Formats: sequence, structure tokens, C-alpha cells
Amino acid sequence: MSGATIRIAREEWRALARSRVAVLAGALLVLLILTATFISLQKQAAIDEARSQYQAEQVEEFYNQPDRHPHRMVHYGQFVFRPLAPLAFFDFGVDSYTGDMVFLEGHRQNSANFAEARQSSLMLRFGQLTPAFVLQTLAPLLIIFLAFRALAGERERGTLRLMLAQGISGRQLLSGKLLAHAGVAGAILLPALVALALMASSAGASLAQAGLMMLAYTAYLLVWTLAALLVSTLLPRGRDALLALIALWMVTVVLLPRGLPELAAATETAPTRIETEVAIGRDLKSIGDSHDPDDPYFSDFREETLARYSVDDVLDLPVQYAGLVSIEGERLTSQLFDRYASEAFARQDRQGTLVRNFGIASPLIAVRQLSMTLAGTDLDSHQDFLNQVERYRYGFVQELNRMQAEQIPAVDPGEDPRIDASNWREIPGFSYVEPDPLAYGSGRIVATFAILALWLAGLALLYAFAGRRLVWIAR
Repeated sequence: MSGATIRIAREEWRALARSRVAVLAGALLVLLILTATFISLQKQAAIDEARSQYQAEQVEEFYNQPDRHPHRMVHYGQFVFRPLAPLAFFDFGVDSYTGDMVFLEGHRQNSANFAEARQSSLMLRFGQLTPAFVLQTLAPLLIIFLAFRALAGERERGTLRLMLAQGISGRQLLSGKLLAHAGVAGAILLPALVALALMASSAGASLAQAGLMMLAYTAYLLVWTLAALLVSTLLPRGRDALLALIALWMVTVVLLPRGLPELAAATETAPTRIETEVAIGRDLKSIGDSHDPDDPYFSDFREETLARYSVDDVLDLPVQYAGLVSIEGERLTSQLFDRYASEAFARQDRQGTLVRNFGIASPLIAVRQLSMTLAGTDLDSHQDFLNQVERYRYGFVQELNRMQAEQIPAVDPGEDPRIDASNWREIPGFSYVEPDPLAYGSGRIVATFAILALWLAGLALLYAFAGRRLVWIAR
């Protein structure tokens, strides 16, 4: 790096420091990042404490139920809550829209409830105040307002020709401007990166996840720095450069990221909740209704059961036949629920793929997906939570059905048999295993960095070409 490049960068920093607007805007953005970090940390602590408390209370309430018939406990059910990922404070991702609590019961596969977006104002739809939101949406605006006059202003003041006439090459001039504004971008990024590093180490998050997130945001802000300087180099007036950059920001940060999900939803339509419930009910009737004694499937099941135990009547079985019916009925319905859930997940994946494919047109789409993945707040992480919940629900319901089959003999319909309440404590509580984003999202992470690298390489080539032609551009 030549001395001329460093001197140009130093002069650019002095000019920015003398600008009250630039200093005030930069200070406000840094303050906003710190405020967003503080708010996110406070919110995460409150949510973690509340969910842990509710989960412990729910488990204890379930275990403290009195002597009951096991099938009543199947319908009594229990609630499970999803704990926050260690880096969720930095980017809440889709967690505010997907829900965090699931009610578990027999014969049903319930969806997650109590999404924050349904309980908050419409402002949440624009974006939560998190460090990720500030870096993704507001930081590019500050970079634009600080850099749009970097070269266009020199041309308007007539100093561009003067510097070139003094022997400063176009390459040195553009390198100095890039060094100066890259430093500004680094100063904007530094508070968020320090907060991310500190919280990653204290929250037990993977330092590799935090490091990749830092690298992605660094590349993202460099993309905007290069774009702002390139437009300022190519357009003759600062006003024109500002308008072009604001238009670019509107398209890539506002229009595409919010319009593409709507396009994906229209392209890959999903049935409504009512339509899904009707379809599931129709399929349940076709595969067998465990509550209907005359159902053809369970009539055959009864004959197979009698033959397996070599008895002529269900009253002669060594286990309760109703319990066996409950076990088989739950197996059938769970398979059906899993099929519908898999279809819904596949549909959501196709919608997400359509949006991600436009990451080449909008670096925000690429970095936002990467940020959510590394923070553990993307849609894949939510689907993994639902899958773990469903496996637990099925096991817990079938354990109660097994208790019914083995501990309750055949009785008259008017009786109310019960088993000892100590049986409930044999059922372990739900324990969520946080998935590793570096494992399930490795392909997506590599693709995102490839997109950011393409943006950087393309802009850098154009910027270098502009530097070689700067004498012609300055005319």
C-alpha cells in the first residue's frame, strides 16, 4: 500500500470527521447497535427465564396428577416450550413468527402457538430491533450517505483533475477512498462484533458460528462500501449518485426481501388450516377409527390379536384389549400426521429455496439466511424442534397406552379403573437437543459465502476498471 493511498485515506477520514452530519449519523448508528444489543439481551434473559419456569411448572403439574386412568392422562396432555438458541439474541430470525409452545396430546399433532408477531404491533413486520436488523438494513444506508460524494464530490469541486494532474494515479485515489470507507464500515461493525463475541463465549455458543457470522457481516458491509464508491465514481454528480444508491437500497433491501416471500407463497400455494384439518379427518376415516368398534380395520385387528394370543374372546387376553387398540390407533394416526407434516415442511423448503435463489440479486437475502442459520433461528431449526417434539409426544402417549394395556384389566363399562400416580413419573420430561447449524446448514453456508464472494469480486473488478479509466471519467 503506497504512501499516497494512505494520505488519501487520512484526508477522507478528516473530511468525514469535520462533517457534523457524518459524525452524528455514525454515532447514532453505533448507539442504535448498542441499544439493540442491550434490548435483545434483556429480552432473551426474560424469555429464557419465563420458558424455563413454565416448563418446570408444567412438568411438575403433570407428575403431581392423582390416580387416573392412563387414557385420561393421554388427553390431559402437557405443554413443551422451545428454549432459545445461544445466539438468538443477535438475530431472532423466524422465531417471532413460528411460535414457541406446543400442546402434546393423544390423537392430535398440534402446531406451535403464541408467536410474538401475533401479539405485537404491525411494526414487528418491518423488523425487530436486533443487531442483525441494524447491520442488515440501516448500516448500508449510513455507508451510502457517507460515501456517495467520495468521488462525485471531488469531480464537482474540481479537485479530481487537480489530484490526477499532481501525479496521483486513479488506482491510488480509489484505493485510498476504499481504505477510508472500509475503515468506516469496520467502525460501524465493531460494536456488534464485540457484543457477538462476548455473548457467544458467555452463552456457550460455538465460536465457529460466531466467527462465520462476523465474517459474513464484514463481507456484506464491504459489498455496500464498494457499491457506494463505484456509483460515486461512475456518476458525475453527488445528487445522482445518492439517488441511484437509494434506489439500489430500496430494491435489494426492501423490495426483493419482502416481495419474494409473497411470490414464493403464490407460486407454491399451501392449503389453509381448515382444509388441512378436513383432509386429515377424511384420511383418518379411511385408515381406521380406533374409537369405532365396528370399524373394518379394527375388526380385522381384533381377529389378529385373538389369534396371536390364542384366545377366543378379548376378555381372555392377558392385556387389556382397549389399550392395544389405543396403541395401534396412535401408530396409525401418527403416521398420517407425519406424512402431512413432511409435505408441509417440503412445501416450505421449496418456498425458501425460491427466495434463496435470488440471493445473487440481493446480498441481504443471502446474509440474512446465513445469519438466521448460524443463530439457530431459521426455519430448519424450527422444523427440527417440531420433529423432536413429535417424537417425544408419540413416545409419551404410547407409554401411557402401554400402561393401560398392561396395568388395567378388562372391566365393565360402568367402572372407573385407575392406576397409581407414581406411574406418571416414569415418563421422562421433554429435553430439546439444539441442532448444530454447521452440520445441517453447511451447504447453505457455503452457498451464501459464494454469493457474497461473487458480489465482492464483481464490484472489485468494476471498481478497478473504473480506477484505470478515471482520467477519462474525470473529463
